[in-house]
Amino acid sequence: MSTINQPPQPRGDLTLQTIAMPKDTNANGDIFGGWMLSQMDLGSAILAQRIAKGRVTTVAISEMAFLRSVPVGAIVSCYCDLIKIGRSSMTINVEVWINLESTNEPAKVTEGEFVFVAIDDEGTTRSVPIDSQP
Repeated sequence: MSTINQPPQPRGDLTLQTIAMPKDTNANGDIFGGWMLSQMDLGSAILAQRIAKGRVTTVAISEMAFLRSVPVGAIVSCYCDLIKIGRSSMTINVEVWINLESTNEPAKVTEGEFVFVAIDDEGTTRSVPIDSQP
């Protein structure tokens, strides 16, 4: 089946979905970028915790790109995909999508890479379990 005329699709698994609310807006009435970043951190942490089978902490965010503004009321969906796994770290790509009100077509609004490290109860770096390795 040809995908040429198909709408674009998110990469990864849906890990978090929420609604953009008026309290999350910037001075222009659009959703604040910092709020979007926190949703991405939460969504990617869910995947990282599953992989690490326990506590994780965010250690880096890179290659962040905002592609379009997000209106109040939009359903915001975070899709996460494991890019790389190390002894104690995991790099996860996060894509955020909404459905456009005018056409109900999916649209990517931002993406970025988040790096997490597995930690123990004392906050010390630990290895990601061997059975989590790809």
